[in-house]
Amino acid sequence: MNKPPIHPYIILIIPVLAISKSAIFVKAAGDAPASMIAFYRLLLAVLIMLPYVVWKHLDELKQVTKKDWVLAMVSGVFLAFHFIFWFQSLQYTSVASSVVLVALQPVFAFVGTYLFFQERFSVGALLSLVITVTGSAIIGWGDFQVSGMALLGDILAIAGAMMVTGYFLVGQNLRSRLSLMTYTFIAYGMSAVTLLIYNLVTSQPFTGYDGSQWGIFLCLAIIPTFFGHSLFNWALKWLSTSTISMASLLEPIGASLLAYWLFGEIVSWSQWLGGAIVLFGLMMFIFSTTKKVKPKLTHNTTKS
Repeated sequence: MNKPPIHPYIILIIPVLAISKSAIFVKAAGDAPASMIAFYRLLLAVLIMLPYVVWKHLDELKQVTKKDWVLAMVSGVFLAFHFIFWFQSLQYTSVASSVVLVALQPVFAFVGTYLFFQERFSVGALLSLVITVTGSAIIGWGDFQVSGMALLGDILAIAGAMMVTGYFLVGQNLRSRLSLMTYTFIAYGMSAVTLLIYNLVTSQPFTGYDGSQWGIFLCLAIIPTFFGHSLFNWALKWLSTSTISMASLLEPIGASLLAYWLFGEIVSWSQWLGGAIVLFGLMMFIFSTTKKVKPKLTHNTTKS
């Protein structure tokens, strides 16, 4: 397939809307441990994918090289710890602070793509980096005034941003060789295994959840996973990690509005100010890199 059936920038709208609901589902899960929510999200996703993978992609799975297996599994470990850190952050800080700080992943993507993919950015991009860090500091300072636990939640959210950037960086490399279904099946499977081990080591309960919580686990497996992460991975075939990361900047707006409507979470002045500065910095990053990072609409040797 030489070019995508739909322009990848248009497709990015769907995963942005899908991932905006992720924090809301986690909050709605109540007292379920963050790592257990993440485990069932990935486990159910893998089980849903399994019949189709066996039917259509078994031959490709057999042809995956050892190096690509290792890279895909590393990607899955990054994803697992992204969920652990981010979901845990939502137990300490507000949805608004958490999703804004997780949206800082372009800051880490900036460094990663510079080091590993030789992408170069303008002075404007560097300035936007300083602006986003300033905005995140304002959010952290405001949350620290509320409580030390809120600041801990902010730190966990930033750690989650670092982990998901690693996940995307590895995926960008693999998507040039593996189909979307094969890559995500291996990555999600390894992520589920990592979370299983983590939950066993930390003695988290695997049972005892009510019907609404199981429904939330399933919704997480379908909506933000398949319509969110999987479509982001699809876009990695034509777009860079930095572009994918930037597309998610609308998530904080949607998630914060939903949190206000569903949970009555009020956004403080520091969250408004810091969040606005962060989003402004991220917008600057988009405008600074649009002319430098173009959609790669031709791939003559890769699979769709």
